Amino acid sequence: MMQQLANKVIFLTGGSMGIGLECAKKYAEAGAKLVIMANDKASLETAIAILGKEHSAFFGDISNELDVKNGIELALNKYQKIDVIHNNAGIANPAKPLHETNDAEWQNLFDVNLKGILYTTRFGLESLKQTQGCILNTSSLVGEIGQENHAVYAATKGAVNALTKSMALDYAKYKIRVNAISPAGVWTPMLRQWGKAQENPEKIEKYLDDIHILGHCPEGDVIADACVFMVSEKARFITGHILPVSGGAELGYRRTD
Repeated sequence: MMQQLANKVIFLTGGSMGIGLECAKKYAEAGAKLVIMANDKASLETAIAILGKEHSAFFGDISNELDVKNGIELALNKYQKIDVIHNNAGIANPAKPLHETNDAEWQNLFDVNLKGILYTTRFGLESLKQTQGCILNTSSLVGEIGQENHAVYAATKGAVNALTKSMALDYAKYKIRVNAISPAGVWTPMLRQWGKAQENPEKIEKYLDDIHILGHCPEGDVIADACVFMVSEKARFITGHILPVSGGAELGYRRTD
C-alpha cells in the first residue's frame, strides 16, 4: 500500500476524527498530500500534528457554500491541483423515528450529509477534469437496508448512494470516477454517541459485534484501507459502485445465541 497514492492531492472533509482521520493517516502513508476540512479546530490541529506539516487543515462548515469554496481554493493555491475529493463529513444524530424528527433536525442532517457533496463537486470539478481524478463518498449500509429509529439519517445515506451513481454517469465522460464506501458499524466518536442515546446503551456493544457476521464491530482502519484502494489506480475501472465494508452485515439475519 505504501506510495500507492504518491503525488496525489486529496481534499478530505470530516478528516480530523473517526473514519476520516483513519483515512487521512492511510492516505498520507500511501504518499498523498492532504487538505482536511472540518468544523472542529482542536481536532484539526491534532490531525495535522499526527500527519505532518506537509499537509493542510481548513476550518469550515461543509454545509456552507463559501466555506467549501475557500477550502477548495486553499488546496488549489497550495498544491495546484486536486486528484481526489473524499466527501466523508457527516452527522448521525438525532436517532429518532420520522414523526419525532423536527424540521431543524431534518434540515441539518440533509445539509451536512448532502450539501457538502454538492459544494465540493461544484468547486472542485474543474480540477478533477484536469487530473482525471475521482470522488469518493462515505455512505452507510443503512442507506440500503434502513435502520430502526434512524429514519432521516438513513434517508440521507440512501440519497448519497443515488447521487454517487448519477454522478458516475455524469462525469464518466471526463474520466472522473465516482464511488461510495458503505460501512455498517465502525467504532467512532459518532457511533459511541449514538450508542449512548439508545434505550439500553449497555447492550449496544454486543449488538454491534453481532450484526457483523465476521464477529466484531471494527475500528476505522478497515474502512480506510478500502478507501485507499478505491481512490488509487488499482480501482481505475470501478465507478458508480457502493462498496460495503461491513463484515457481511448486509447478508441477512442470523442467530447469535
